[in-house]
Amino acid sequence: MADLLPANAPEAPRPPRPPRPGPRDGFLREVRRALRAYVLLAWTWCRAVAQYPMALSLLTFGVALSSLAEMGAVAVVFGHAGTLAGFSVYEGLLVYALAATAFGTADFLMGSVERLGEHIRSGSFDTMLVRPVPPLVQLATDQFSPRRLGKAVPALIVLVFVLVVCDVDWTAGRVLMLPVLVVSGVVICCSVWLLGGCLQFFVLDARQAANSLTYGGQALTEYPVAIYGRSLVRAVTFVVPLAFVSWQPALYLLDRPDPTGLPGVLRFLGPLVAVVLALAAALVWRLGLRHYRSTGS
Repeated sequence: MADLLPANAPEAPRPPRPPRPGPRDGFLREVRRALRAYVLLAWTWCRAVAQYPMALSLLTFGVALSSLAEMGAVAVVFGHAGTLAGFSVYEGLLVYALAATAFGTADFLMGSVERLGEHIRSGSFDTMLVRPVPPLVQLATDQFSPRRLGKAVPALIVLVFVLVVCDVDWTAGRVLMLPVLVVSGVVICCSVWLLGGCLQFFVLDARQAANSLTYGGQALTEYPVAIYGRSLVRAVTFVVPLAFVSWQPALYLLDRPDPTGLPGVLRFLGPLVAVVLALAAALVWRLGLRHYRSTGS
């Protein structure tokens, strides 16, 4: 065939080489794959529990009723005290709603990681490690159930209500920052849940200690942190930054000075704190995986 071509014939143009995928493309591909696996596994568990609709409805109603009872307790405390740390009843409910929405959503998305110790003892975590799905996705979706929406949905309804009732100066900045602050609170709570679960890589019976960090943190952030001692306020601001879940966002929305004397710039650092804490939780998770040794069962 080459002999039939003229001697001075130009060479055929070569097709351009496809660009090599960079590390960013690989990372995004892994994130999409993990999200897709999360949705599929969660949907599988939802279909399983939906086979018993009456039980699911009663469980969801019970969870929602307990959330409303917690809200009622906050309202009773503020109703008897009048004000706490300068916050009225509706302003106190704003703090509660921000905390309950963030923790309820985090429990819905990542609450199952608290059972890591059980999987390690039974040997089922070894099975997760050999499946073609990230083990964290499998752990987070284990026994996934929509009944946990009984925590997040009532809290979100209360949040919308108190935002309408409270005297909030709705500037363009606050309108844009509100969803950012709520999402940041959810990320912080998910990170705290993961960090608490990772303790069980090193101490199998650390679930109760982890619960004191998660559920105890929710109970603490449902009230203005200014009612606590100065050392505890600094601990939940600079050590375990739960103050950025409800307290600092409430100060920003209500345009209040911080009665604890901390800098006012802290109320804008919620997104940065969420990113840093999420990276810290990811590093601790990877460290826990390297530390893990099979139970042999």
